[in-house]
Amino acid sequence: MKKQRIVVKVGTSTLTHESGSFNLRSMEHMVRVLSDLQGMGHEVILVSSGAIGVGTARLGLSERPKELRMKQAAAAVGQCRMMHMYDTLFSEYNRCVAQILLTGEDVEAPIRAEHLRGTFGALLEMKIIPVVNENDSVSSAEIETGRHKVLGDNDTLSAIVAALCKADLLVLLSDIDGLYDADPRSNPDAKLIPQVTELTDEIMAMAGGVGSWRGTGGMATKLSAAKVAMENGCDMVITNGARMEDLYDIVEGKNVGTRFIAPKKEVTA
Repeated sequence: MKKQRIVVKVGTSTLTHESGSFNLRSMEHMVRVLSDLQGMGHEVILVSSGAIGVGTARLGLSERPKELRMKQAAAAVGQCRMMHMYDTLFSEYNRCVAQILLTGEDVEAPIRAEHLRGTFGALLEMKIIPVVNENDSVSSAEIETGRHKVLGDNDTLSAIVAALCKADLLVLLSDIDGLYDADPRSNPDAKLIPQVTELTDEIMAMAGGVGSWRGTGGMATKLSAAKVAMENGCDMVITNGARMEDLYDIVEGKNVGTRFIAPKKEVTA
């Protein structure tokens, strides 16, 4: 099997319970599969959400903060908890992890981006698994005011990381099985689209508008991520994070979820 550089993005709904506490069963399963994929010779990068939710629970708050500075404080506390948990779980499989927190400026500025690329390269050479998140304690102010919305969500962040690292495959672990031609929660005849080779207007329209079932933090951001990934020669798969074992089949190229197939990279002599 061809050794691949794989970026896996996991969302808050997969990592935590509704209370904000860790979903240990799901996290342990994911860590085991990712450790095994690395053991098979693949290079693995994990893009992880969840910092604000975990921080909210850790601080004993009854609900997610609404005030920006409190959200940033919760993110700072939660990120510490997230990395401690990842370090503990990956250590069980003799794997080493590293934390990388990004802002929009880090990926926009050419010199910073080049340094980042070098850091990722060095970590992967040493068989270390980078764990990436947006630096919410610094950058969420920019995101919420709209002054500098480069990343803004971890679907987009994961695609930018995949492009930066010249990854072969990006996998978005979601709470939905893939891209459907209609809302599967209200339409029993909705059909899963197994492969997309071109992001046509028809495909993009399936994301829906603001306030629709896929319009807010859902399929719209995933299709935006697919556009970034495909333009950079990286395949992307949307699949359900409840079935971590599917990652093995996805890496082998089997039909799981929805695979967005990038144009083949040209091989230069």
